[in-house]
Amino acid sequence: MFKICPMPEPMPLSLVERALNAEPATIGHFRLMGFPDNAIRPLYPVPRIAGPAVTLALPAADSTLLHHAVGRLRPGDIVVIDRLGDKHHACLGGGVAFALAKAGVAGVIIDGPVADPQELRNLGLAVWARGVASITTRLQGIGGRMNVPVCCGGAVVAPGDLVIADEGGVVFIPREEAALDIERAVLLQETE
Repeated sequence: MFKICPMPEPMPLSLVERALNAEPATIGHFRLMGFPDNAIRPLYPVPRIAGPAVTLALPAADSTLLHHAVGRLRPGDIVVIDRLGDKHHACLGGGVAFALAKAGVAGVIIDGPVADPQELRNLGLAVWARGVASITTRLQGIGGRMNVPVCCGGAVVAPGDLVIADEGGVVFIPREEAALDIERAVLLQETE
């Protein structure tokens, strides 16, 4: 069964630009929630990204909903994928990554593995994942959920939450708390 909720409100560009100055590791000095398991990491060098979360929950070996989501994504969105415990099947490979890059997404964060790491790197798509797998998901039509709260590496992520991610880690911040946390982080960095 599929559940597809409306896209989250766009995030103000000024907030996203300011968030690019805040390191997730600095936010970790004062915030305790919103950090996924540190096994979710970039597989190659990535820039710092910031933007609104578009959430997906993909069951088992089915990536039908990810293919559907590509047509709804906006430039700057960050796709956050809850694999619902499946750490065996890669839901992202070269073909889907190409479509995501063309849609202008800022990056993808997956609580599971990816395939085709060389292709992902060549596309320049910023990706955080648990590793690499050779077995992939398929278009099975089993179901999934889009733009509902999900769990990514033990952290709860709601659609529209601010995501900041770099080589040092990932943080998901509720939209209503984002501006204050960003300013606090930037002030700490400037003080250091």
